[in-house]
Amino acid sequence: MSVHVAATDLPGVRLLSPIVHGDARGFFLERYRTEDLAAHGIDPFVQSNHSRSARRVLRGLHWQVPPHAQGKLVSVARGEILDVAVDLRRRAATFGRWTSAILSDREHRRMWVPPGFAHGFVVRSEVADVMYETTAPYAPEAERGLAWDDPRLAIDWRLEDLGPSSGPTLSGRDRSWPRLGELGADDLFDEGTHP
Repeated sequence: MSVHVAATDLPGVRLLSPIVHGDARGFFLERYRTEDLAAHGIDPFVQSNHSRSARRVLRGLHWQVPPHAQGKLVSVARGEILDVAVDLRRRAATFGRWTSAILSDREHRRMWVPPGFAHGFVVRSEVADVMYETTAPYAPEAERGLAWDDPRLAIDWRLEDLGPSSGPTLSGRDRSWPRLGELGADDLFDEGTHP
């Protein structure tokens, strides 16, 4: 197996740590091996995305609803982010709870965010290149979003770690997403949507 998989406090969300081979020349690792991922219930990928963002940029919280729901395997090729997943399975005991992890180009750890969860991140380094493989292609009609600062979620984005500022840098769209209590049934997931 080319990766170690650890559970988080949200069912289905996992942290994957690859085996890194390094010496004075640099390092080598397998980004993913399909059979390793399948052994942990992670579906094959159909799309690969790459974003570059500056310090304090916050992207999210995003997801796609069925039949275009996406699982995402998130990693950082350069820099460091705080990666966040929020449970949107309305009948789950963990509905509305979140988990987070620091992902960086030093540890090469990745986060698996299955369908049924919102995803977002904030950049902690000067620049971050974030890679994410998805299990379904982008479908704009199925895209949804959630307010990053919803007090009901109370996500600790650890912005104080980044020095003094008035807050994160957001797109207009990410600034205007609804709160959890404003989402309709069609914006959420049934508990059995994913493993």
